[in-house]
Parts: sequence; C-alpha cells; structure tokens
Amino acid sequence: QVQLVESGGGLVQFGGSLRLSCAASGSIFSRYTMGWYRQAPGKERELVATITSVGSTNYADSVKGRFTISRDNAKNTVYLQMKSLKPEDTAVYYCKQEPSIWRGAYWGQGTQVTVSS
Repeated sequence: QVQLVESGGGLVQFGGSLRLSCAASGSIFSRYTMGWYRQAPGKERELVATITSVGSTNYADSVKGRFTISRDNAKNTVYLQMKSLKPEDTAVYYCKQEPSIWRGAYWGQGTQVTVSS
C-alpha cells in the first residue's frame, strides 16, 4: 500500500517562496519517477515537474526557472522548491508516483498553495 503525504503548503505573498515535501511509504521509492501536479480553480490538473529514478528532471514552461524538483532517496522524499511565486501559482499541489511495470500510479491528498497579490 503506497502512501504519499504532502506538506509545506500555505499562504504566501507575491514573490515569496515555499518548499513542498512529499513523503512516500510502501514502495521501493528509488525505482520510481515522481511528479508534482497542480489544479487551480476552474482549470484542469496540470503537470508541474517530474524527476526520474536517476534524477532527470522536466518542468512546465510556466514554472521553469522558478521551481526546482529534487529527491532524497535515503529519506523517501521528493521536494518542490518554489520561488518568485505569483498569484497564478495558486492551486492545490499533488504529489504522484508515476506508473511503472511493477504497479500503477499513486497520488497524494494534495496541499493548498495560495499566493496573494
């Protein structure tokens, strides 16, 4: 039973920073590509960033240069460092373990990020 628990969300001023964490359990964490997604009011859920088992990263154009995804396999944790936050970044942010040949996808419960203007 895979569990993903996000933390670190909250209210931040325009231009501020937040660091989100996603703690994973119930899997051999180092095998899997991990992702961060977000869903803003009135919008579809969108991919923010991914990181593979060997550390290769991919970012949405809207966050590239401002957000950094990283992982610590010893701690079974994936992070999203967010800087220069904008009101447009306001959304519920979700952690995802991407599907593999071993098992299907798993999602965390989400954490709210609100950026004030």
